[in-house]
Amino acid sequence: MKRFDDEVQSRWGGTEQFKQSAQRTKSYTQADFQAAKVDQEAATELFVFAFGNGHGVKSEFAKVAVIAHREAITKWFYDCSIEMQKNLALLYIQDPRFKEYYDGRIRGLAQYVHDAIMAQ
Repeated sequence: MKRFDDEVQSRWGGTEQFKQSAQRTKSYTQADFQAAKVDQEAATELFVFAFGNGHGVKSEFAKVAVIAHREAITKWFYDCSIEMQKNLALLYIQDPRFKEYYDGRIRGLAQYVHDAIMAQ
């Protein structure tokens, strides 16, 4: 876990999002982190549903998933603008760890999530 902490600090330590997230999470309990994970997983499942049922990246189903994704980040970590969410979408296809997370649900999901976020 320390390895990831160091990576996060070096990549984003100077950003407002990092500072806001650190401020919010410093008092979180394990239950809080678990609740945040539930919200993130729920948003991911909306993407799984939309993609798995053949709904395009501009469909209402995809839009609902995109909004849920952004709202979960904003609720638990930092104010996630559309621009910031698009930056995250790039990570989902460029960073093998994120790509594996999404594609581990259903092959091609990382690209779909990226494309749905970029389509907004």
